[in-house]
Amino acid sequence: MELDLIDVHFDLKSIKPRELEEALEDPFGLRLLPDHETGESRFYALGRTVADRYLFVCFWTDGKRTRVIAARPMSDGEQRFYERKYAEFK
Repeated sequence: MELDLIDVHFDLKSIKPRELEEALEDPFGLRLLPDHETGESRFYALGRTVADRYLFVCFWTDGKRTRVIAARPMSDGEQRFYERKYAEFK
C-alpha cells in the first residue's frame, strides 16, 4: 500500500506514518463505508498499531494508493466497539 499524506488534517508528529500503515493493515481492523451518494467514497477504519495504539482513520483509496484524510486516537466508544468485534474473531 502506498500512503499519500499530502494535505492531511492532523499533526504528523503525533501520529506517525508507520502507525497509520499498521492501523490500516491491522488484520482485525474494521473498515466502514458510510452511505455516500457522491462520486468519491471515503472509508473509515478502526485499527490497532503494533504498539497497541488504537486509531480512527478516514481515507480514500483507488486500490493502489491510499490517501489519508484524517486520523486521531479512537474514542472510548469506538475502542469498545473495536474490542467487541475483535473478541468475535478470537
